[in-house]
Amino acid sequence: MSTHWQAQREGGSRASIGLLMSVALRCGRGFIQWCLYPITLYYFLKRGPERRASRDYLTRLFGRPASIWQVLKHLHCFAVTMADRIYLLAGGEQGFDIEVHGLEQLQQCVAQGCGVLLVGSHQGSFEVLRALSGRSPEVPLRVLLDKQKTPAMTELFEALAPKVGEAVIDVSRGGAAITLAVAETCQAGGMVALLADRGRAHEVLRKADFLGKPAPFPIGPWLLANTLQVPVVLCFGLYRGGRRYALSFELFAERVEIPRDGRHHALDVVLQRYAQRLEHYARLEPYNWFNFYDFWRQDEAQVALPRANTVPES
Repeated sequence: MSTHWQAQREGGSRASIGLLMSVALRCGRGFIQWCLYPITLYYFLKRGPERRASRDYLTRLFGRPASIWQVLKHLHCFAVTMADRIYLLAGGEQGFDIEVHGLEQLQQCVAQGCGVLLVGSHQGSFEVLRALSGRSPEVPLRVLLDKQKTPAMTELFEALAPKVGEAVIDVSRGGAAITLAVAETCQAGGMVALLADRGRAHEVLRKADFLGKPAPFPIGPWLLANTLQVPVVLCFGLYRGGRRYALSFELFAERVEIPRDGRHHALDVVLQRYAQRLEHYARLEPYNWFNFYDFWRQDEAQVALPRANTVPES
């Protein structure tokens, strides 16, 4: 039986994560980069499910068995982006080279004044988006985040950047509260960001082709987009090595329409388009894919988890 991603334990205790954050802020990014090599090796040796998930993903992507070196590189890329969250939260863009693509498209959508739904995935760093939002503080940005998945890390990050923490919409609160918070932000002309590649416990999933095999994706984000009737913009913040990130925006739809008649077909079309963009960016930056579980079988693991509230279907 495959393990659902929500059942995976947090990578480190509150004390160890707090120590890493303290060292990172005191000693600087150069020092912490050296520390990440033994941390990556430890993670590789101790976290078998994540190691196997990395090898499976890379094997599918490259079309040949992934090597130990490639798996280590994948885990190290994840470690770097996690460490960089500290600096992006503490200092914003300062010290980073962030290349932005498609910003004009996003600005045109924001200018409509009805709100924008930013849809991403667990690729690269979503923190780059929050850092970039500092350029336009007049446009509210709220992020849907599961605070219960990594409670220690979330608590410490919010202490580091309280305003960022206040902008989080906790998806563990329940479907109605989430929908209301999202709608209020859009009505104020703001942006709401979410990641649409993972389904929570007992959330309805449908399959779309991804890297040569059908993979389950949650339908909730797209039903939410159908309810809101606001522009949907895809967003990817990919790590490019060193201090470089590339933040890309691309218009997905002026409005997502999921009619009740032919609903399943409409969902399949939307999910396949989304999956194709994930695959495009996975091939562009292979080591930025951070779903360290059996992504293609996540639907099989849901039955082992307690029922959780999800965004209601419209």
